[in-house]
Amino acid sequence: MKGENKMKPGALAVSAAALALALGMGAWSPAHAGDVTISGKFYGDVTSKTNKDEASGQKSSDSGFGTDVKRFYVSVNYKYDSIWSANFTSDIGDKNHHYDLFVKKAYIQAKLSDAAMFRLGSADMPWIPYIEDLYGYRYVENTLLDRLHFGNSADWGVAFQGKHGIVDYQVSMVNGRGYADPSRSKGEDFEGRIGFKPVKGLTIAIGGYSGKRGLDTDTAPAAHTATRVDGVIAYMNEHFRVGAEYFTAENWTTVTSSAKDKADGFSGWFSVPVKENVAVFGRYDSAKPSKDLNPGSKDKYFNLGVQLHPNKALLVAFAYKHEEVDSGLGGKVNGVGSDTPGSKGKSDEIGVWTQFKW
Repeated sequence: MKGENKMKPGALAVSAAALALALGMGAWSPAHAGDVTISGKFYGDVTSKTNKDEASGQKSSDSGFGTDVKRFYVSVNYKYDSIWSANFTSDIGDKNHHYDLFVKKAYIQAKLSDAAMFRLGSADMPWIPYIEDLYGYRYVENTLLDRLHFGNSADWGVAFQGKHGIVDYQVSMVNGRGYADPSRSKGEDFEGRIGFKPVKGLTIAIGGYSGKRGLDTDTAPAAHTATRVDGVIAYMNEHFRVGAEYFTAENWTTVTSSAKDKADGFSGWFSVPVKENVAVFGRYDSAKPSKDLNPGSKDKYFNLGVQLHPNKALLVAFAYKHEEVDSGLGGKVNGVGSDTPGSKGKSDEIGVWTQFKW
């Protein structure tokens, strides 16, 4: 018909796409009810390191001078309203001398009140992240349980946590293999913590773990239940930071073995400001990772350094680390030592460690 407006195929496609986009935006309009924030954290270092077997004098292949990015987290947090929110945190880290991308955290959260908060997905475990906050120098070194692999910082499961007055608490039911492995087994593991802050700056907490660590399957049934008991006391104010952590564990590494084993360890730390944005810090760990099967096995570690805090985003530490391992019947502890019975391993590292967050 003359005068009729005919739409060309290309224009029709563009119009259809615009309509679909408009409908899509309308379908997602509830997202505008909340807020999206993006944050991140970087741990990097430039150091000289020597790992040596005292018996043979042989240095390990990772000795030398180099640069490492231990962790690089990127987090997206969406808050729908005062109750519902979600978090996704990616983790780029050094795993067995190559970098992998993991899902560190991916959960939805329902916060009914400060005293009652639920999380479903991969989320922080009750103990290791709690100690990291008290310690304050995670970017220089993992905390005791994390360093010796007697716990996970995050795992897949369900968590209940909160605080009321001077008490804080968390209980998590998890798969047991950590955030990097969402595999399921025949049952769930449990980790819990209850903390007390009787006066400002003072924290006293106890915790524990019980489960098969995700290793109880029909094809490979578990022989034992892994258990762990934790304790910490720490104090911090504007003048100094000091704390001590202790753990004891049973059958942590022998869940699928007929043998039984025990382990325990201690960690103490301090930090003292010497001037504005400058602090001296140190830490000492002592552990027996295999008291029954390898009673001579011991691990001793310390670090000492100076931290600069030039701005809100950046921390820089000039530090020295030293670790000694008595292998007992043979075997490495935390990557140090050798398979030679009675051998001793030493690790020395000096350099610069950094944390940058936004």
